[in-house]
This record gives sequence, structure tokens and C-alpha cells, in this order.
Amino acid sequence: GLKQAWDEAQSQIDEGEFDTALETLRGAWNDHGDAANHAKTWRLVGDAKQDKALADETVNRKLLREAHNAYEKALKIDPKNREARRHDNALLTKMDGMGIRSSSLPKLVDDGTPTIYGMIAIVVVGMMLLTSIKYLPEIKHALGLTSEDSTDWDATLTIELYSSAAPKAVDSFKAHAEEGRYTGIAFHRVIDGFMVQGGDIECGEYPLGTSSCGAGTGGYSAIYYGQGSEGDMTSWTMPDEFDSSKRHAPGILAMANSGPNTGGSQFYFVDKDSTPSHLDGPNEQGGGHTVFGMAISGTYLGSDITGIDLIDKISQVETDAQDRPVSPPYIHSIDIEGDIAHMHLIFP
Repeated sequence: GLKQAWDEAQSQIDEGEFDTALETLRGAWNDHGDAANHAKTWRLVGDAKQDKALADETVNRKLLREAHNAYEKALKIDPKNREARRHDNALLTKMDGMGIRSSSLPKLVDDGTPTIYGMIAIVVVGMMLLTSIKYLPEIKHALGLTSEDSTDWDATLTIELYSSAAPKAVDSFKAHAEEGRYTGIAFHRVIDGFMVQGGDIECGEYPLGTSSCGAGTGGYSAIYYGQGSEGDMTSWTMPDEFDSSKRHAPGILAMANSGPNTGGSQFYFVDKDSTPSHLDGPNEQGGGHTVFGMAISGTYLGSDITGIDLIDKISQVETDAQDRPVSPPYIHSIDIEGDIAHMHLIFP
């Protein structure tokens, strides 16, 4: 059905029925949901808007920029999409010839040299940075983002990492943490009495819903383990690692996946009073979830609590019908000391 919508939209574009083509693509989105968030859909949107903009007596600059943005979305989904790349390059060449910027915002840099707007922006950003550094503790305290004993975060979850039982998962987790990829990433799925899940470094940024992809659909291994395309880090996954001495229990940290040997960056903590042994591996299908750590202690608003009690606080936040937190806790930063990780958390 989606392919039929693409073919119909292409035919309408060829016949000059640009608005009709856009309506067809909107209908495909309504009919097919997330499946329509495809590079070809966005490429066709770009084609329809570009052709419509150029068909007017007076070139519609806004539509040309929207077409460029549509091609960029297509290339974000599929960087190797040749048609989107070719059409976008041709569009940018046309816009350059017409003296139309690809963005409606003033150009800040020209041939590596700041423009007058760029110089002004540097001064303004510098002043804002100095001001924010000076008043950051007061601002965060006023917004209720910090405890009395911390100017940076509300809670810290200390985790022992099982580097002997699951070296690949631990090494990837450490690398993501040390590169700062978990910073600002929310717990996007919370089921009280079962588990709390986070770590989607591609789509799980706080606040949820701000990324172009759905929270829980992204993430990849920080290290290439022979799975995926070596030249495309976002395709990397890791093999499962099962150790009979490391099983699911309250406080356990494990790797989320979508099937055997598909671990990426997403992880979950098992909640209080939950012992989901069905997640242990290998199961009858040869799959399961890699256990690679355990929450051993925590702090919350300046007070020491157990690791499992802090996980339980995460599990009790308000959620919608899809188990998505309304105001999700998110990661401020993660400090690594050998096989100990200190995960600093913000509770909005």
C-alpha cells in the first residue's frame, strides 16, 4: 500500500499536480504510520515542493527551503539514498544561482570567515555563556532541577559492571558514557514493578518527542563487533553474552534488544520485586538479554539510598498508556571508574 502511494504521488508530480501529490503522501502517513517515515517519502515531498516552487511566476523561496529540508530528512534516514542526494544537490545549485539561502536565518560563516551576523552571534553567545555559568546553580535550583547538596543533578545511581561476564556490552557502555552520548538521554519506557528502560542515544533525548525518530527505536554499539556495516557506526550491533551466574533480579542492568545479537546502546534496570527470568538467555529460541551490571547504591536529593530504591523512584513516575513517562528522568552524565559507573540523573 505504501509503494502504491509512492507511485501515485510520483505520477501526480509528473503531471504537475503538486498539491495533490502532497495530499497523497499525507494520506500515506495516516494509513501506514511510522512505516511512511521513509527516505522515499521525504524525497517525494522534496520533489513536489521544489517543482511547485519553481512552477510559480515568482519563485517561492519558502517552498524551496522546505524542499531542501525534506531532502535532508530523507538523507538522515538513508545517507546512501542517491536520488535524494542528487535532487538536493541540484536544488542547492539552483538556489545558489538565484541568490537564495538554504536557510531563512542570516548566514553566519562565508568561506570559513564569520560574517557580520556571525561576529554578532559570537559576542551574544559568549555573553550568554558567561551569564549562564555564573547563575547556573541559582537557575537550576529555582527550576527544581537540583538538590541542596548538588548543583548539577538530583540523584546518582552507582553500578557495578560485569566486565568478565559481558565484556563486549560493558566496553560499549563505557565508550558511550565516556564519549558523552548518554548525556541528556531519557528513560523512555517505564513499567512499575517490572523495569525502567533508557539509553536510546539516537531518539531518546529529553524531552521525549523532540527527535525525528521515535524514542526506543534507535541506538547502536559503540564498538564494531563484526555486525553491521563497518563504515556506518549507526548500524553496529553486538553479540549476546550469557553467563549462567548472572541472571535477572531486582537491580540488574541488562541490554535491551530486538532479537538475538541486536544489542546497541539501550539498556534497562530491573525494578523492585521483579524477577523476570523469561528475559534470561539463552532461551529456547537462542535469544535472551545480556546481563552486564548491577545497581549497588544510590543518592537522591542529597540522601543515601539503595540502588534498587532509586530504580523504584524512576519506576513510579507518571506514564501514559504506552508506558512512556510524562516527565521522564534523564541522564545528566556518567562517570566511569574501572568497573564502577556513577550515573547522574535529573528528575524534572
